[in-house]
Amino acid sequence: MGTTLDIKIKRANKVYHAGEMLSGVVVISGKDSVQHQGVSLTVEGTVNLQLSAKSVGVFEAFYNSVKPIQIINSTIEMAKPGKFPSGKTEIPFEFPLHVKGTRVLYETYHGVFVNIQPQKGKLTPSPVDFTITPDTLQNVKERALLPKFLIRGHLNSTNCVITQPLTGELVVESSEAAIKSIELQLVRVETCGCAEGYARDATEIQNIQIADGDVCRSLSVPIYMVFPRLFTCPTLETTNFKVEFEVNVVVLLHPDQLITENFPLKLCRM
Repeated sequence: MGTTLDIKIKRANKVYHAGEMLSGVVVISGKDSVQHQGVSLTVEGTVNLQLSAKSVGVFEAFYNSVKPIQIINSTIEMAKPGKFPSGKTEIPFEFPLHVKGTRVLYETYHGVFVNIQPQKGKLTPSPVDFTITPDTLQNVKERALLPKFLIRGHLNSTNCVITQPLTGELVVESSEAAIKSIELQLVRVETCGCAEGYARDATEIQNIQIADGDVCRSLSVPIYMVFPRLFTCPTLETTNFKVEFEVNVVVLLHPDQLITENFPLKLCRM
């Protein structure tokens, strides 16, 4: 067995904010003593564009132009040249997480196009009242063939704290066709690019049913959606990429007519 090296972080959940202290120990283990030329520790944080199977043929034209954005780079010397004895040696370390220059320490995030490797914000409530009728629908080819319906609703805010649910209510005032289902669809929208061009990808990350069957008319149906922790992050917009979120209210009518109303969201961590 040779010499092994391991890095152990003291904080169990590994969640940090800019300016906080990162501390832990470097553990060197071996059966025999070993000479070394010094030990240093480097922490690096980057934002990078990552090609996926979905982006083949889309990003190749400008992939090389979008270089990784370095937001943290720090190196500390932990041990001068010498010899480690046999057994286990632990070297403690501690240093603050400071970003480079005017960079922002974005929240860790993994998406289809964007990966962020290690922001609190100010939130202003933005309630939205909505009405859905055949006349309000977008991109309808044969509007005259749609059954008549009237759906009203309210979202308490489209500016959302990511750790709190999206809430509101929906009321079916009238509908000539029977309703099969009402759903909430959460969509993540990633936009990446540079001077050579931009590409946009929308991915459904959550779909929940809030009503099943032909709901009673004039009955308030609650809207309640918890944001999935592993697939959401605060809304981001930078020079080379954006990560945004939208929610769709989806109503399925008999026999198979789909009605969708879209609402852009702004997610923030307080």
